[in-house]
Amino acid sequence: MILFLLQCPLRAHTGKTAACGGEQPGAVESSSSPQHVTLMLPLLFPFLENEVPAPAPPPPPEEPNKEKEAKTTPAKDEEEVSPPSALPPGLGSRALERKDSEWSLGESPGGEEQDKQNANSQLSTLLIEKPQSGTVKVGENITFIAKVKAEDLLRKPTIKWFKGKWMDLASKAGKHLQLKESFERHSRVYTFEMQIIKAKENFAGNYRCEVTYKDKFDSCSFDLEVRESTGTTPNIDIRSAFKRSGEGQEDAGELDFSGLLKRREVKQQEEEPEIDVWELLKNANPSEYEKIAFQYGITDLRGMLKRLKRMRRVEKKSAGVVVRCPAPRWLCGERTASEGLRYIFEHKGCERIMFINNCMLTDDSEYYVTAGDEKCSTELFVREPPIMVTKQLEDTNAYCGERVELECEVSEDDANVKCYVFTPDAYSVTLPAKVHVVDPPKIILDGLDADNTVTVIAGNKLRLEIPISGEPPPKAIWSRADKAIAEGSGRIRAESYPDSSTLVIDVAERDDSGVYHINLKNEAGEAHASIKIKVVDIPDPPVAPKVTEVGDDWCIMNWEPPVYDGGSPILGYFIERKKKQSSRWMRLNFELCKDTTFEPKKMIEGVAYEVRIFAVNAVGVSKPSMPSKPFVPLAVTSPPTLLTVDSVTDTTVTMKWRPPDQIGAAGLDGYVLEYCFEGSTSAKQSDENGEAAYDLPAEDWIVANTELIDKTKFTITGLPTDAKIFVRVKAINAAGASEPKYYSQPILVKEIIVCCNSFDILLMLSRSWKLTKQLSSGRVGGHLRVYNLGKPRPELTWKKDGAEIDKNQINIRNSETDTIIFIRKAERSHSGKYDLEVKVDKFVDSATIDIQIVDRPGPPELVKIEDVWGENVALTWIPPKDDGNAAITGYTIQKADKKSMEWFTVIEHYHRTNATITELVIGNEYYFRVFAENMCGLSEDATMTKESAVIAKDGKIYKNPVYDDFDFTEAPMFTQPLVNTYAVAGYNATLNCSVRGNPKPKITWMKNKVAIVDDPRYRMFSNQGVCTLEIRKPSPYDGGIYCCKAVNDLGEVEIECKLEVKVIYQGLNTPGQPVFLEGQQQVASPSAGSSCKVCLQI
Repeated sequence: MILFLLQCPLRAHTGKTAACGGEQPGAVESSSSPQHVTLMLPLLFPFLENEVPAPAPPPPPEEPNKEKEAKTTPAKDEEEVSPPSALPPGLGSRALERKDSEWSLGESPGGEEQDKQNANSQLSTLLIEKPQSGTVKVGENITFIAKVKAEDLLRKPTIKWFKGKWMDLASKAGKHLQLKESFERHSRVYTFEMQIIKAKENFAGNYRCEVTYKDKFDSCSFDLEVRESTGTTPNIDIRSAFKRSGEGQEDAGELDFSGLLKRREVKQQEEEPEIDVWELLKNANPSEYEKIAFQYGITDLRGMLKRLKRMRRVEKKSAGVVVRCPAPRWLCGERTASEGLRYIFEHKGCERIMFINNCMLTDDSEYYVTAGDEKCSTELFVREPPIMVTKQLEDTNAYCGERVELECEVSEDDANVKCYVFTPDAYSVTLPAKVHVVDPPKIILDGLDADNTVTVIAGNKLRLEIPISGEPPPKAIWSRADKAIAEGSGRIRAESYPDSSTLVIDVAERDDSGVYHINLKNEAGEAHASIKIKVVDIPDPPVAPKVTEVGDDWCIMNWEPPVYDGGSPILGYFIERKKKQSSRWMRLNFELCKDTTFEPKKMIEGVAYEVRIFAVNAVGVSKPSMPSKPFVPLAVTSPPTLLTVDSVTDTTVTMKWRPPDQIGAAGLDGYVLEYCFEGSTSAKQSDENGEAAYDLPAEDWIVANTELIDKTKFTITGLPTDAKIFVRVKAINAAGASEPKYYSQPILVKEIIVCCNSFDILLMLSRSWKLTKQLSSGRVGGHLRVYNLGKPRPELTWKKDGAEIDKNQINIRNSETDTIIFIRKAERSHSGKYDLEVKVDKFVDSATIDIQIVDRPGPPELVKIEDVWGENVALTWIPPKDDGNAAITGYTIQKADKKSMEWFTVIEHYHRTNATITELVIGNEYYFRVFAENMCGLSEDATMTKESAVIAKDGKIYKNPVYDDFDFTEAPMFTQPLVNTYAVAGYNATLNCSVRGNPKPKITWMKNKVAIVDDPRYRMFSNQGVCTLEIRKPSPYDGGIYCCKAVNDLGEVEIECKLEVKVIYQGLNTPGQPVFLEGQQQVASPSAGSSCKVCLQI
């Protein structure tokens, strides 16, 4: 397995930009003189995983050329060394690179641009309080604070904490490092804190804080010094503390700062001999600068790189990338680079080096090297050499009339050279000759795709940097749709530099997509190019989905793709659902649904649901669509059961059945009964349960009912006599029709004569198996129903005691299957014997029914007190004459005290006609009464004893004293008077007093002897004798004498108080006329020589 340590940064410092001239650092000339380029790709193999990188040893003396090449590494490379980062596979170096939410194209900024950025950051005023350097002992805590003023900021600024130059501490927060932030709303200041917990010696070093907001930037460096504590601390090797994090993952290669924060035991290392660090850095690869700097305690990496740049003055002839891999394969674009005159391969140990001799413009390409299944790449940029004057003009003396030749040499044969001559008219003088070199403008679009298309995500910043050339420097003009883009501070603006022109779009929008034109112009000519910018965004939300079909726990839904796909093809959809009454949405698929149809499952039957859709493209996920219309998963019922024939006539068939066993949440709306004739199709017998299952076409079945049947019985009418029909029934609900239930055999449409049977008739007369029907008289009605009268419909005759029945008092209803006799309001006169005669064809039968109308009994005839002794009384009575046509079932006995005459039940359901009443109160006098009871209830009246029973007390008779009633009436009287009150104008005031009296007195409030009635400025309350008058926002005019008056039938009383209203005048509460009242301005009249202050009170 190969870990790519420097894949993205290769463009900046390893891939190089080759140019013709060789004067610029990192440039390779492309001219007639042979030049060569060395490509070196660093890879780390598994067998180097556990090795600690050691400092590069000095080069051996026997290879001076290689040592020279190592020492002539371009200064630009040294300044642009960046921390390793990982990119996804397949992302070429020509792709757009996003840096701090900006999209940039071309080379990364060099050291000069970085210095310029740092210079600009010093002028920024984002940081109002910068973190200061500090000292902490080992094991103690320290906090660094940075504050940012947010008055001109629309959102929170971005802050980053670094150790050294590249180590971002955001991902290292944990046990020893915590990052906090807060916002003070009143002062609008953001406070950012970095707290180091339980510091260790290796935490010491230089730290940096960077704050960015849109185009603003500010930074601050500070140092942390960690001193030793009282105890002895073991030495820690910084090289062993650092390790590469995320091996085998996307972020492989980043330095793991958390390794410094882990507790580990470090063995005491032997002292190493002193080494010249600068000599070691000169001979080391630039990718090892960071390790060496941390190893030897160098914190100022920028200063280190500048010093190395001054130390290296030897011109570099080739640029290289080292490959440590067995048997690599070199690729130039899509073709294989073979060793020959132009490509020279060299290997030294595990390193593989490729040299390119005589570098040309055609060598501008992306280079790959493969080792087994692993692959890494870099990119070589080749520029045309600048036109330079290689031989200057020489001063020449000549006489008038002589021919003078001025010679100079330039680096290119086809260069456009202009000569300027100035000769005075009056006399000849010697003038210096000047050569003005011009070059037509050129636009370099090598970093773009074949169709010059740049893609940016909406909301991000696009910084499109296009390299340009020309002498004198051309003027660049950007335009879109014939409208020029100005340079300035707009959202879309152009920026011009000597060697490039930049188009900046701060926050890319959907409408920014289109073709942008760049025009270059100088005195040598013009150049034009068109660049297509494509702003991609998340797609629009799809239209609300439609649910086309539902089941018991599933549904089928479909939808239309969104109108706008965000400029990127739709990859799929996410589906969510929720219950209608809930607000929690649940994701149904975790893999994208490629189609526009989906089937949600595992829903609860009978619960209303809603679904919605998210569209997904390469940019992201859209907003959700509108929810679908609510739908309820429902299932059809099971088939009806027990389908049987109830009756058959010559033209009708009556069927009945039982409801389905399983109905479900959708309920049951009704039934559909269908039939077909026997000759329409064939029947197939089912061996499963003995019933017939019919494979009949739908058009052969005839629906018998026009509307849903709500009962479990239906009569099919209009059938031909002697025909045979098949019958089936279906249950219907909101989910549809159930499976049909078939009758087991064909039904013959023909009436069959059935003789009546006396046993059947008498059997159905009464549920109590008796021939007597008893009804309660005068209270309720009743009816008698007789079944099984025979077929076809019989002739029925009713008689009472041998005479015709009076239909005004008794109603009779006859049907095909039964006869019913109705007695709406039963009376005693309705009792008697009722005769029923049934005649079917020639068969006749009859039955007699004895109906007795029962009623409540009358009261007992006489109740007597037979004896009184102690606390006991003996009673006797005679049964009632009228027993209500039913047997007497018992008696109820009650007693009453003579004083209150309130009756209390003593005995219930008593069967004898004599009783003894016990436990009576001595000294009281009692009366007794008795009710009779039968099956209809107690008698309406009771028979009471004529005389009373006195329970005498032995000894002295106690006489109760007589007391006069207390008189609670009282004239009104104030228990708490009104008090004189001062009120402030504009604030509510209250007057309180308390009064008592019986009857309750009527309260009246008066001001200056005038009653206050229906005035909205006053509110009056009275609660438990406390009287309150509330004056709303009084003014001085509300002052005066207030009176409270209480009146009842026994008299009246009044109480007064004085109210004064004060206003704020010159800061004091003084009575009198205010300057302003109720928001209306009045003119103040100050006395002579005095000052006046006018106030407005609202």
